[in-house]
Amino acid sequence: MATVKIDEAKCIGCGACVDACPAGIFELNENKAKIINDMSECLGCNACEGVCSEGAITVEN
Repeated sequence: MATVKIDEAKCIGCGACVDACPAGIFELNENKAKIINDMSECLGCNACEGVCSEGAITVEN
């Protein structure tokens, strides 16, 4: 199982991770990315990390 971490200080709320995630584990809340679904649904594909222009997301497999 992968672990996703979001650095809220770096997140600009662009929503790229929300659109990129095939498992749908993200949403925007108060202009910041939040993990809304069970982390076990994460595929570990790193799509969210790859599209984050601010480097706010890290995925650890």
